Amino acid sequence: MSIFIPKVIILHYINSMSERNKRTEAIILTLKTVGEDNKLVTYFSRENGICQGMLFGGPRSKLRSMVQPFNTGTLYLYNDESKKSSKITDFDVKDFHLDLRQNLYKIMAADLAGEILLKTRCAGDYENSYILFSAFLTGIDLSTEEEARLGTLRFLWRYICLLGQQPDLHLCKDCGESLLSKEYDSFYIHHKNGFICHECIKNYNSEDKIFSMDKYALTYLAAINELSPGQVRKLQIGASSAYQIKNFVFSLISYACGGKLKTLEDGHSIL
Repeated sequence: MSIFIPKVIILHYINSMSERNKRTEAIILTLKTVGEDNKLVTYFSRENGICQGMLFGGPRSKLRSMVQPFNTGTLYLYNDESKKSSKITDFDVKDFHLDLRQNLYKIMAADLAGEILLKTRCAGDYENSYILFSAFLTGIDLSTEEEARLGTLRFLWRYICLLGQQPDLHLCKDCGESLLSKEYDSFYIHHKNGFICHECIKNYNSEDKIFSMDKYALTYLAAINELSPGQVRKLQIGASSAYQIKNFVFSLISYACGGKLKTLEDGHSIL
């Protein structure tokens, strides 16, 4: 005897299943062991920002070998709203970033970027943060370590812009004089979130948090904002100027994240 199932029930079932099965462009950030064989995966979804999903299966699981930090691709999920849970069912990896995993500096730089995304919730701009982070991972993967170090500074400076916390590089915060046309150093005053020229800095004392920046460092930061990524990669900068930028942007991003960053503390001698 056949059983009649109303068409409306069938359609409801199909719609329900389609709502539960989702896919998203994603970058794996971290994995945390839950129980003996399962992993809680934190990933960056291009559409939804920072999300989590459970990955089931032992160490020999093919899926588990693919769901690894910084792998990028299409993540397939099964969502159970009643249990408030999400299960990773498949991962179509587009980029494994193989060279990144073979260099300690690159691994630490990627960890730093991931920690910043987590702490700032992707600056509230999922699309542009995803584009920036994905390009950063690809860039350092294909670069030498020296190039990757500059790439990290560029990523941080651009991300500070996404956070809306970039200071003006062109004019003195006090007198309005041009900074980039001067031969003298400029000085960043933390509590003003701005740069001061060599004349106006005389009005400040040693208690103010000051970063000294030569014109080459300042010009390089301005170029990151104003030139294409390809053009900026071709620019040369001296070690002293790069070191000034590093101290400056590390301080700014730490402040934007609300305090010390674990990756910077753990990898101080490497980063």
